[in-house]
Amino acid sequence: MQKIIYLTSEVKGSKEEAFDYFLNAKYAPEAIIETKVGGKYETYWNPPEREDNSTIGCKITALEKNKLLAFEWKGPVNFKEFMNTCDPLTHVTFFFSEVKKESEKFTKVNLLHTGWGPTEEWEEARIYFEEAWKNVLIAFEKHMLKSDS
Repeated sequence: MQKIIYLTSEVKGSKEEAFDYFLNAKYAPEAIIETKVGGKYETYWNPPEREDNSTIGCKITALEKNKLLAFEWKGPVNFKEFMNTCDPLTHVTFFFSEVKKESEKFTKVNLLHTGWGPTEEWEEARIYFEEAWKNVLIAFEKHMLKSDS
């Protein structure tokens, strides 16, 4: 049985704003995004060192405005040897849906990260990214709170 990462976040605000946050990788220090299927989805965690700690070469695999965003994903330097050379790469999908609560708009974001290998090093990478994605969702929630005030 393959392990996955599945996380959710529910925030006050529009799914358009939530979608824009992830489509444009506002969680990364720097990004190059081509907003089309097959377009680049490259995030740079240390922009001067573009080959390491980035998703250089990754592409958007599915895109439905304000509903779904999917892209390939690579690992940081400590997982680079196996994670960035596998075929296919790991894969991240975000789903966006609107939730009405007491006449206010909320957005639910579901994150699914798949493609993890069966070895101990793969499990270490999966655990690393589960925490990393939790931190991304926390930053996203803070971003949405700021834009709501």
